[in-house]
Amino acid sequence: MQPQGAIFVALPHLGPILVSLLTRHRMIRWYDIPKKPPWCPPHKVLLAGWITIYFVMGYASYLVWKDLGGGFGRPLALPLGLYAVQLAVSWAVLIFFFAAHAHGLALLHMLLLYGLVVSTALIWHPINKLAAVLLLPYLAWLTVTASIAYHLWRDSLCPNHHQPLPMGEKRD
Repeated sequence: MQPQGAIFVALPHLGPILVSLLTRHRMIRWYDIPKKPPWCPPHKVLLAGWITIYFVMGYASYLVWKDLGGGFGRPLALPLGLYAVQLAVSWAVLIFFFAAHAHGLALLHMLLLYGLVVSTALIWHPINKLAAVLLLPYLAWLTVTASIAYHLWRDSLCPNHHQPLPMGEKRD
């Protein structure tokens, strides 16, 4: 891997590092407070998942950059421009989810992100098949995190949604 590869691998981590620095004290305590689905992974597993995904994304973007000749010419505009947009949306998701605790906004951005990642993979596929395939775990991880965001959002709107009713009573 060329030295530029390290930059591509490190770049996706800038957003999470900034979010972490801004919300470090509130994030861990906050994550333990809301009622999460029983299958929800612990904070450290979520963190490890995101770190891994960001490394893989960075390496995949490096492969595309390298296969298109490096530099910053016109052929890179769409493949890496779309990647930059999805990376920015990914960082926004972290802000909405962890800093603002706006699960609905995080969920909407995750749905947008899903489309952006699929689009990025489709554009990258003719350039570098491995780079496109490396985005598939990201889609799986987005499915998990979007499901968590959905449950937290739903439960914040209807906190008694899962409470059993006494026999014979109906929900309004």
